[in-house]
Amino acid sequence: MTETHLSELTFASLDLVPEVARGIVDAGFVRATPVQAITLPIALTGKDVAGQAQTGTGKTAAFLVALFQRLLTNPVAGRSASGIRALILAPTRELAVQIFNDAEVLGKHTGLKIGVVYGGVDYEKQRKTLQDGIDVLIGTPGRVIDYFKQHVFDMRHAQAVVLDEADRMFDLGFIADIRFILRRLPKPDQRQSMLFSATLSQRVLELAYEHMNNPELVRIEPDRVTADKVRQMIYFPAMEEKIPLLIG
Repeated sequence: MTETHLSELTFASLDLVPEVARGIVDAGFVRATPVQAITLPIALTGKDVAGQAQTGTGKTAAFLVALFQRLLTNPVAGRSASGIRALILAPTRELAVQIFNDAEVLGKHTGLKIGVVYGGVDYEKQRKTLQDGIDVLIGTPGRVIDYFKQHVFDMRHAQAVVLDEADRMFDLGFIADIRFILRRLPKPDQRQSMLFSATLSQRVLELAYEHMNNPELVRIEPDRVTADKVRQMIYFPAMEEKIPLLIG
């Protein structure tokens, strides 16, 4: 992220607990991106957020910082060993792993146990990670439901939930799974919910208003689509250059 794509808000100016602040320093963050600058002041108060933001805008760090801050400032007594404190849902294995890697850096000093589950590999290994007890569960909807139905973990007392790339959840046919999961979490007014999507379409907004507690809508450059960031060029080759270029 270049300097020109950063806001004037510094992370040091936010009232973060030391454990979270140290993770931000480890990640090399000083100034917030626009989505972080708008989202964090809202989310850090405990309000729900539904944000429109493209990939690469810093949204992952925004929801992770808010989530870690909430968990550390609102400890839970008497939680069962199988109970998770927060759930982050992603539409693909690749995104789930990316979020997990970022969480490992930003959450390094929090003492929170973080786990990731997704389909295709490491079924027993992921199951054991859950059985050993974790605070923050990151995963794809299908694998999360799989373990949940086997009573490997419970989410009755989860304090926060994040839906990342909600529009892709719809595109990939996961919306029934998402609703299944959300209905088994504490009621919207008993947890914090954050949703991020490349577009805040009607169907995404309906999901937000159905399963969130009066969310604040955040739009980062809503008229700017990903294609606007792609540099396009046109090149007119000579006749004798066309075949070599096509097969090269």
